[in-house]
Amino acid sequence: MGSLPPVDGQSRQPHVVMIPYPAQGHVTPMLQLAKLLHTRGFHVTFVNNEFNHRRHLRARGPNALDGAEGFRFAAIDDGLPLSEADATQDVPALCHSTMTTCLPRFKDLVARINAEAEAEGRPTVTCVVGDSTMTFALRAARELGLRCATLWTASACGFIGYYHYRHLVERGIVPLKDEAQLTDGYLDTVVDWIPGAPKDLRLRDLPSFVRTTDPNDIMLNFFIHETAGMSQASAVVINTFDALDATLLDAMAKLLPPIYTVGPLPLTVRNNVPADSPVAAIGSNLWKEQEAALRWLDGRAPRSVVYVNFGSITVMSNEQLVEFAWGLANTGYAFLWNVRPDLVKGSDSAGLPPEFAAATEGRSMLSTWCPQEAVLEHEAVGVFLTHSGWNSTLESVCGGVPMVCWPFFAEQQTNCRYKRTEWGIGMEIGDDVRRGEVEALIREAMEGKKGQEMRRRVTQLRDSAVAAARPDGRSMRNVDKLIEEVLLA
Repeated sequence: MGSLPPVDGQSRQPHVVMIPYPAQGHVTPMLQLAKLLHTRGFHVTFVNNEFNHRRHLRARGPNALDGAEGFRFAAIDDGLPLSEADATQDVPALCHSTMTTCLPRFKDLVARINAEAEAEGRPTVTCVVGDSTMTFALRAARELGLRCATLWTASACGFIGYYHYRHLVERGIVPLKDEAQLTDGYLDTVVDWIPGAPKDLRLRDLPSFVRTTDPNDIMLNFFIHETAGMSQASAVVINTFDALDATLLDAMAKLLPPIYTVGPLPLTVRNNVPADSPVAAIGSNLWKEQEAALRWLDGRAPRSVVYVNFGSITVMSNEQLVEFAWGLANTGYAFLWNVRPDLVKGSDSAGLPPEFAAATEGRSMLSTWCPQEAVLEHEAVGVFLTHSGWNSTLESVCGGVPMVCWPFFAEQQTNCRYKRTEWGIGMEIGDDVRRGEVEALIREAMEGKKGQEMRRRVTQLRDSAVAAARPDGRSMRNVDKLIEEVLLA
């Protein structure tokens, strides 16, 4: 794609304001899309909440948010009390606050951005790309007369589940009648009426916020509100690729504005943002990365290491942590494990027994956060033990690495279901973690027949992902179509 046409008949550069939901799994893909738009000639203002703005500076240094030519950072008050914790904010509180307080703040921010741009001779705002769980930004764009698109950062299968929350409520399936239904088999109720979904999909396979007895549950109602609000956009951008999600994308197309698949975004960015671009090195991690993990992997045999990371939000009990630890230890395999300080509920540190360290000496490495994309593409990694978040799932597909999954919340349960049954690239550890099951599933994934079949299938998906993300591939063509048909239309 060549130079951009004028905006509104003028010769000014287009200026996009991009705002992700304030959690790691949303910030990362939004920043990746921002880099693609910058590469195509857009001036970008990237908006973090003030809490994450400060976390970025602590994790990546005082110059981390200086931006680059044509790429600036801004911050918005999310309405929650001031905090300096090095952890993800309380999700229900954050969702309720952004949904109910951020519309006027975002409109004020756009006004300030425009005032500064006019004073400094930079382009004023022409369009908005808002996270699909921050639909106040879409409403603001409409009220301000700006073009707008929305980025759905989670999976297509997750969207289908969230979208039909309202129909589960209408049918009286959700909320649950009482807490006994969490354990009496009710969650095995088959939900066979969702277009595009498997006919044997169970209630337990849907995003986890259906597991409530409260009709006023914040998260249940948040997703009903936000999925409906996506219709305010002129386009829905999704971080997937057609070969993975064709059936689901057909179903989504009947419910939403035009859909543009642009994923897997890590590969699309790598293949289409020049290495010498001023934005290439801008990072998104809210924890300080530890590069030593890659050096440790360099000395390991191919496919010999289990990589373990439960993402940025998952928490567990100390008992569950210990079961995972001994399950890993008992496999005999080498492993690299990201153990966040806040991984254990109610604790600022995740303590492992000293006997565990002795039993795994020489074949284990513990870190708090590492460059996961590079880890999963390292030849030493054989299996990924994961919470089943969507960014982690795509990065594992890009690396050709099969997965053992322990989904925590949200659409992770749905992602896990699809990996097990629809795509054949993952296995699931039960909610009640036991070291014997952890050991057995990792052994099967590393060396068993099922593991071999998972590896064959994930390799096929990796090849399709690589093809989609090439400069002439479907995903980058869709980025250009998004620009021409929506952001500059």
